Amino acid sequence: MKKLLLRDKVCVWITSIFGIGYSPFFPGTLACVVAVFIFILIKNSSSFVVFTAISVVVSFLLSSRAEKIFNEKDSKKIVIDDFAGMLITMLFIPHTPQFIFCGFFLFRALDMIKIPPADKIEKYHGALGVVGDDVVAGIYANIILHLVRGILAIIA
Repeated sequence: MKKLLLRDKVCVWITSIFGIGYSPFFPGTLACVVAVFIFILIKNSSSFVVFTAISVVVSFLLSSRAEKIFNEKDSKKIVIDDFAGMLITMLFIPHTPQFIFCGFFLFRALDMIKIPPADKIEKYHGALGVVGDDVVAGIYANIILHLVRGILAIIA
């Protein structure tokens, strides 16, 4: 990689979630673990929604630039998309070990499977291709968790 300007270093630092994207072992999964810890720490729903929204916006704003810096489509070093998708998964979900555990694995599975339209979105160039499929996976996982929550409330 060529010598980077300060703004590019900041972009890499943020999109790699402070260097997690450089991990040789499951960088996307590690970014999801960080997102789960943030979910656990931010108990206030309104604050978590704001944090999630900012993360998603920043993901879209910076991912295209990061792709250019890394000179690689959807570089594995860019993990802010996984981070944002995991945050979406946890929106308005109970802070219980069961829901956290299920949300984590459900998001990771859906992110890998790429259920439509995630499979099509992933093929786009730039931020939409990098972040879009993770947003879709996060939305799907969140909906499933809320359905399960509703079913559990009915049968309880």
